[in-house]
Amino acid sequence: MPALMEDAQTLWEFHQMHHEPRDTDVAIGLGSHDIGVAEHAADLHRQGRFPLVVFTGANAPTTVNDFPRGEAVEFAERAEELGVPASALRIEPRATNTGENLAFARALLEGEGITPRTATLISRPYQQRRAYATARKIWPELEVICSARAQELPDYISTIGSTRRVLDMLVGDTQRMWVYADRGFAAPQQIDEATYAAYERLVAAGYTSRLLESNARSIR
Repeated sequence: MPALMEDAQTLWEFHQMHHEPRDTDVAIGLGSHDIGVAEHAADLHRQGRFPLVVFTGANAPTTVNDFPRGEAVEFAERAEELGVPASALRIEPRATNTGENLAFARALLEGEGITPRTATLISRPYQQRRAYATARKIWPELEVICSARAQELPDYISTIGSTRRVLDMLVGDTQRMWVYADRGFAAPQQIDEATYAAYERLVAAGYTSRLLESNARSIR
């Protein structure tokens, strides 16, 4: 298990973008199983980093039990509990993947006559790189800063309450980097040999529940 956790740490570090926080026109909080997205958005809003937060997300098989009324709805409620005024919150309740998160959030803002030039993309920690790659493809003119609650992998596993769930998700998000780029859903990202080797070992160890059928590797 220690060797597998070292591999998980390699994937964890690969997905971090290490963007410096700064003020942006809006925030877009991506739905997931991680309520920390809403809590981190509330923290940044209190710091004055952005005036408006769009939470986007319907449900997925991994979230329907945690957020039965929808990810965006319950994330917005949590942010409001933490002091974000309702007037600063927008809810996009239909998106079922990261591409839809961005496309539907954009449409919502455009419907209000808002055309942001900059945005803070708030996600679970290991979704940062995929969120960035998707934004570059879906909304290339938007300057994005990726942000997530600062946590070490063991602390994150404790927060979620399941090592297997986190490792399965890490493996699945890593595979999506090249599969989604191949399918035209995201901009290509460089993937180093150490990251890919760690991914392969975790797949061989059975952390496969979030894998897509396609596993072709065309990006390094």
